[in-house]
Amino acid sequence: MLKFLINCGIWIIPIIICFVVSIFIIIERIIFYSSINKNQDKIVADIRELVAKGNYDGAKEYCRAVGTPLASIMKKAIDLHDLPVSEIREGVTNEATLQMPRMERFLSALGTIANISTLLGLLGTVTGNIAAFGVLSNGGSMGDPAALASAIAEALGTTASGLVVSIPSIIFHNFFASKVNKKMIQMEGIAADLILLIEQQKNKIGG
Repeated sequence: MLKFLINCGIWIIPIIICFVVSIFIIIERIIFYSSINKNQDKIVADIRELVAKGNYDGAKEYCRAVGTPLASIMKKAIDLHDLPVSEIREGVTNEATLQMPRMERFLSALGTIANISTLLGLLGTVTGNIAAFGVLSNGGSMGDPAALASAIAEALGTTASGLVVSIPSIIFHNFFASKVNKKMIQMEGIAADLILLIEQQKNKIGG
């Protein structure tokens, strides 16, 4: 493996850096999305129960302790429970917008890595081919076989390495982006149900 990387030439260095960064992002995002889904049904049920009992302060503390994007959105609805429903909805929408960067963290970087690694592989291919043609032009019909083989190895090796980094990065980028979209829709639905519950509680008090 080490010999293969050495034969790939200088362009393998940024490709390796892209690989390391992409692995970090993928692992970090998997851990993050797993953590925000952990015990979600129980958390939502507990918050709704506190709101149903009129314990808004307790519900806010619960949301603050959980600290997930969903809890933050639900907390915003609870913070605004005294306001008209239209204003609560607007506040929840604004909070969801604020939570988007947290949900999409590093995804743009992962998409950039997917593109850059492919281009770096292509660049290595071009420089390797240039070196190969240089060997042929300097050494007659065949040139130096060892130098020619080294140039071809650089061209093919960087192409393969770039694709090895790019393909998983694209797959995980699209997977995470889809996950974010589905999660945001789910959170908006849960928040809408909470707003409805708050409205029902207000009507009970008013009645």
